Amino acid sequence: MSSETKVMNRWIVVVGAILVQLCLGAIYAWSAFTGKLNAEPFSFTKTETQVIFSVGLFAFAVVMALVAGNWQKKAGPRVVALAGGLVLGIGYVIAGFAGTSFWGILIGVGVLGGAGIGLGYVCPIAALVKWFPDKKGLITGLAVAGFGFGALIWIKLTSGFVFGPVNLTPGWTGLYGMGWTVNNVFLLYGGLFAALVVLGSLVLINPPDGWLPAGWTPPSGAAAAASGGDDYTTGEMVKTPQFWGLFFIFMVGATAGLMVIGVIALFGNDALTAKGIALDNAKVITGTAMGLFFALMNGFGRIAWGSISDKLGRRNSIALMSLLQGGMMIAFFFIGGNEIGLYIGAAVIGFNFGGNFALFPAATADFFGNKNVGTNYPWVFMSYGVGGIVGPILGGIMGDAQAWMWAFLPAGVACIIAGFVGTTLRPPKRAA
Repeated sequence: MSSETKVMNRWIVVVGAILVQLCLGAIYAWSAFTGKLNAEPFSFTKTETQVIFSVGLFAFAVVMALVAGNWQKKAGPRVVALAGGLVLGIGYVIAGFAGTSFWGILIGVGVLGGAGIGLGYVCPIAALVKWFPDKKGLITGLAVAGFGFGALIWIKLTSGFVFGPVNLTPGWTGLYGMGWTVNNVFLLYGGLFAALVVLGSLVLINPPDGWLPAGWTPPSGAAAAASGGDDYTTGEMVKTPQFWGLFFIFMVGATAGLMVIGVIALFGNDALTAKGIALDNAKVITGTAMGLFFALMNGFGRIAWGSISDKLGRRNSIALMSLLQGGMMIAFFFIGGNEIGLYIGAAVIGFNFGGNFALFPAATADFFGNKNVGTNYPWVFMSYGVGGIVGPILGGIMGDAQAWMWAFLPAGVACIIAGFVGTTLRPPKRAA
């Protein structure tokens, strides 16, 4: 096989990876449903809507760590991603048939939907790190960018592609505007997710053993150990302080970002109406904040931070991103009652939140080896599952209590602490 063919093949894998991730990013479209679930005929509390979201996030992380990592190592990424797409689709179909049942939607979207995402998510990352050892930061950013951009698509399909004063679908106000119910949307999305993930998974294959990009020479000596050349097993990895440092920083970043995803519509509506903006207008503004500014910058942040880290270094990038996120989380409470402030806050938080998903798999590969990233990263990613419980539920409880400041302030301070922890990160060294 010629070097040109090899390069072509590895970029085809990128296309398949992005298609898979566009569907898996449905979990970040949860804000498209929270307002409807708060109202009749569902009448869920804010906390109940966040429990469903948190269960999905936790199932995502646990299934990825306990099942997907080792399974994809044995069976290959194609099989596991395909299974994930089917489980995700079935989960949303079950939620569609659940009517107004909290437990039915919890099991469908939360348990099964989260499990399907957990099966599929690591497969593109594990494959692409092997195909692109020369561009790990950039390629992990591209691999997960679809996850962020997917939220934009799935949110705007429900409400129409309206972005502030720009209406890309004049005369069409989305599936809800056509009279579709939440259950109808769940059914449609279940079918689309299953079909598209299966299609994307067909090209998710690992490169041949020993394959290297044309013209690229692996680093040697100390440079190899610092760029994924020294392979640690999962058991070895969890005994290092570097693992726990990454775990803590990722957990804090996930707590902040996932809380905003879960409550941005609820918080935004409360903050904007308190400043005299009509509820219908507030809903359009919060939908744009999440569906455009957060979702779009979440996707761009994955690519940008991954590329930045290839130049600035993983440690410096993680520290800088965490510090910026901490400052904006604190500011967001104060500026969220203003339309422009809500947009700016959503964009910056989304941009930094997206960076986590490029930086931490790349850092895992750097610190603990390229070979085992498919089994090691899911355990680093368990921190996301913890953040997925703490962040949204904290936001839901404080929202029900109308004490929003005590959701954003602790999350912001924790991010600043995580930024300083990030400055201490160094690749582990084996005992002589």
